[in-house]
Amino acid sequence: MTFLAELIVSIFLIGGSLFALVGSLGLVRLNDTMQRMHAPTKATTLGVGGILIASMLFFLLVKGEFSFREVLIVMFLLLTAPISANFIAKVHIQADETEEDLPAPSGEHGWAVYDDPPSG
Repeated sequence: MTFLAELIVSIFLIGGSLFALVGSLGLVRLNDTMQRMHAPTKATTLGVGGILIASMLFFLLVKGEFSFREVLIVMFLLLTAPISANFIAKVHIQADETEEDLPAPSGEHGWAVYDDPPSG
């Protein structure tokens, strides 16, 4: 492996590791649930992405073959991180906020997505 290839892979590994470390520290040290959800969804996703890019470059530059597994893992992370953050935010709002704390809804059914018709 040439020095340039080693340097590029090392830069992505170190950068990804730093992002993962910052995301992990943010998850532990931030105070509120709404603040904590940003650490794993943003910084840790970038960290794992950097490490996976380093792995793809290693296989491409050393073994001469493209590794498709890392692309699938990155796509899975980029799809699931925002969805999980959205679910965490919705659960936090539902558990910790009262209806008086929320802004006025624009629809006729209030904050409900579905209005259950009265039985009878």
